Amino acid sequence: MLWGVRPRVLVVDDEIGVRRALERGLSAEGMEVVTAADGPNALRVALTGAFDVVLLDIMLPGLSGYRVLQRMRAEGVRTPVLMVSAKDGEVDQADGLDLGADGYLVKPFSFVVLVAQVRALLRRNSSDLARRRLKLGDLVVDRAVREVSWAGEPVSLSPREYAVLDVLASRAGSVVTKDELLRTVWGDEQAATRNAVEVYVGYLRRKLDAMGAGEVVRTVRGHGYLASTPDLDAALGSAGTRRR
Repeated sequence: MLWGVRPRVLVVDDEIGVRRALERGLSAEGMEVVTAADGPNALRVALTGAFDVVLLDIMLPGLSGYRVLQRMRAEGVRTPVLMVSAKDGEVDQADGLDLGADGYLVKPFSFVVLVAQVRALLRRNSSDLARRRLKLGDLVVDRAVREVSWAGEPVSLSPREYAVLDVLASRAGSVVTKDELLRTVWGDEQAATRNAVEVYVGYLRRKLDAMGAGEVVRTVRGHGYLASTPDLDAALGSAGTRRR
């Protein structure tokens, strides 16, 4: 795992109070939090594979948490999922675990216990991070073999270009600053300059553009860089979906 990167958590719940409380609490624990309020948008965001843990409610508009989890696993997304629900029956819990959940927490719950379970999942799956596959539309970053493809065609990148894309794709839908790229790609803000970041992002974008993927990596003026797709933009821009 690239050092200096905060754990990234997707919180999915249709209750705005729950989302905001978990967002504040988990952010205070040093985690980066993205929230979603309904099943379809949660699925679009989760399928990127760009999260370390998903906190998933069951009763969601549009698509239940069970179906979101089922689709994630069917698409090969191995992100740990902790189901958080008011449904406290044994059958409900068994159904979630059978579909591939890594844990089940019943509302109302202790925030201390929730954080402990999230951290346990992070520890348990830390070795899997290097093998995670990241997906942004037709762009796939296969970390297991350090290869990138677009619509099934290989994209040839230098080690540094790959590292830049890996960081951006692992934070899909969120802006990554130049200083963050310096820390995670170069390992030391003194080892390179922001100009080096601009140069390598430029190299990366030209290679992606040559494959037809030039819009995946964008410059957000005054802030940094963003890896996203129109579908992901729409999901994160919907009512009740937030990035922090």
